[in-house]
Amino acid sequence: MGTVTTDDGTVIFYKDWGPRDGRPIVFHHGWPLSADDWDNQMLFFLSHGYRVIAHDRRGHGRSGQPATGHEMDTYAADVTALTDALDLRGAVHIGHSTGGGEVARYVARAKPGRVSKAVLVSAVPPIMVKSDANPGGLPIETFDGFRAALAANRAQFYIDVPSGPFYGFNRPGANVLQGLIDNWWRQGMAGAANAHYACIKAFSETDFTDDLRQIDVPVLVAHGTDDQIVPYEDAAPLSVKLLRDGTLKSYDGLPHGMLSTHPDTVNPDILAFVES
Repeated sequence: MGTVTTDDGTVIFYKDWGPRDGRPIVFHHGWPLSADDWDNQMLFFLSHGYRVIAHDRRGHGRSGQPATGHEMDTYAADVTALTDALDLRGAVHIGHSTGGGEVARYVARAKPGRVSKAVLVSAVPPIMVKSDANPGGLPIETFDGFRAALAANRAQFYIDVPSGPFYGFNRPGANVLQGLIDNWWRQGMAGAANAHYACIKAFSETDFTDDLRQIDVPVLVAHGTDDQIVPYEDAAPLSVKLLRDGTLKSYDGLPHGMLSTHPDTVNPDILAFVES
């Protein structure tokens, strides 16, 4: 474990496991979670000889809680500060949900040689919010509802989300895993309410179209078709069309949090892509 301090003085916490000469994989977590959401994947790739790194986004987890910078440009700049400090080269960047947006923004701007591949899992690009240009998106009222629920009772909201749509536990016959719900709540409540509130705008209204077009490394886009948080049809297939070298992997009936509910299905596919 370690920390990096950004240009504006924000301390970014990160985990760094495995051989220093191993190929690095950097994990980018979703909202409102932390690096801990990647425990399964970090252990999996560590067992295959990789160097695995995951950070807590500013305002999340154990990182600093500044008043500003809760938008994608700064998130990507924080990743640059981390990868520069660790001098990571040829890294694979894997992002889930909001973290997928962070990966797209960072990889599109990364210095030559820093990135070899990227993986977007249940990710927010190209853009979530509905508009004339994105008629299949979710209405702004959906995200206004998130903000209202967070401000009114964040602790309850952070039970309701993982208990329901995030992991698909609201579906008939779902195998409800209480540990996942509790761990989601634990991670969320460790972060800052102001950062989480601002991040809703960042993940829902940021347009990643140009970022996806600029990425020149291979990208795997993995998404479950029963994603109730980032609906499949307005995300993964559209992202792949914008990428120069994109591969779409769809998972029939899997939820937004499929990395946690079905790691034995998803992890080997990511490994195969990384090693291809």
